[in-house]
Amino acid sequence: MSERFDFTGDELAPAYRAAVDAIEAGDLVVLPTDTVYGIAADAFKADAVQRLLDAKGRGRDMPPPVLISVVESLDALATDVPDSGRKLCEEFWPGPLTVICHAQTSLMWDLGETQGTVALRVPDHENTRELLSRTGPLAVSSANLSGQPAALDVYDAEEQLQDSVAVYLDGGTVTGGQPSTIVDITGDTPHVVRLGALTLAQLRAVVPDLTADNDKPAENDKPAEDEKPAEDEKPAENEPADDEKPAVEKPAEDEKPADDSPAEGKPAEDEKPTDEPVAASKEQDDEKKTESDVRPADQGHDS
Repeated sequence: MSERFDFTGDELAPAYRAAVDAIEAGDLVVLPTDTVYGIAADAFKADAVQRLLDAKGRGRDMPPPVLISVVESLDALATDVPDSGRKLCEEFWPGPLTVICHAQTSLMWDLGETQGTVALRVPDHENTRELLSRTGPLAVSSANLSGQPAALDVYDAEEQLQDSVAVYLDGGTVTGGQPSTIVDITGDTPHVVRLGALTLAQLRAVVPDLTADNDKPAENDKPAEDEKPAEDEKPAENEPADDEKPAVEKPAEDEKPADDSPAEGKPAEDEKPTDEPVAASKEQDDEKKTESDVRPADQGHDS
């Protein structure tokens, strides 16, 4: 039978006690984070992790990320962390950044078919970080059935997961709502696997050479002023959209590009003409596959 506890205010002792007891018993706990609600299990109890996967209705080929309480725990769980990846963690933790790392080989855990990697995050939620400091690392996935929207309050999580969870911690409606951004730092250059609450612009302000599968500005990334056409200039019918036009070379007013080709000059690396294949100068990012060994989330739902 599930129990629900208030996870706000100052009287948190009963909630912490119930959650710690459940985790130690190998049971599941639903908790709030800064992005969405998560379903948590002891990362070092294989049966508890399997119980989490079963509750969500997902297989071992989709291992859950692991939440930790402080950035200093990174090196205890991961190895060969590049300087660029470490900079991202130091800048955005606590916060909506999940990093895929090489896992320490000495760790006795079974998160699923990870092929030696682990996805880590420090959530920007004070009470949840305090719980993590008491339980140790927790395997945490979004609190929803696989394929369903992530829960933004405890009641939605309860409706979906029901008695598969022992303890529900009610932290109110989460204010984030967007999943974390996932960055693979197992290679020489950090690579964005999923854009979420953090944008490419924010990430590249810290690591300029960071790459992404769809290497173009996110929805809320606007082109610089000198990349916008003048107000009295309109793109020809088959020219790229405003945020896709080459930043430097523009056709003269009395010159129009051919109907089926972009304006003279190559588009910048992260720009893509509407009616043409990806330019030859673009990095081969679209061909670079996400690490097949780690799919840390329902891509759009995990916390």
